[in-house]
Amino acid sequence: MIVRPAREGDVPALIEIERACFPAAEAAGAEQIRARFAAFPENFFVAEAEGAVVGFINGCTTDAPALPDELYHDAALHRPGGAYQTVFGLDVLPGFRRQGVAAALLTRLINAARARGCRGVVLTCKDHLKPYYEKFGFVCQGVSASTHGGATWNDMLLRF
Repeated sequence: MIVRPAREGDVPALIEIERACFPAAEAAGAEQIRARFAAFPENFFVAEAEGAVVGFINGCTTDAPALPDELYHDAALHRPGGAYQTVFGLDVLPGFRRQGVAAALLTRLINAARARGCRGVVLTCKDHLKPYYEKFGFVCQGVSASTHGGATWNDMLLRF
């Protein structure tokens, strides 16, 4: 497996992977993924195995250590040079889970954010994923105000 920056030609695969990894109410649609990639391609990384993209991570940068719902829906809110990297999605195809793919993708995005001088990384996750992100140094900031997809989310923050 290799982790690399995403390329424009990967976008159709990213759309399919997003559909496979998230419930319809939470998944970004094709147009959202295209708009995000157009606005912040430097914040997309893919995992490639067996000659195909099997996972990806993405998120905009912003000036506040928070991930409000409007960031998911408006790629124009991306702030190049923002203080905080967000994680919109960490998607790994089911057949490639529990093999370190997600960890490699998250580590790559964290390292890129550090290299760009960000102050940290923010994401939201469901209760069962809090221990996973805590392994990377994220700290739960409490239940999020997010209502994305009608789910309950936790705000997680990794400060550098």
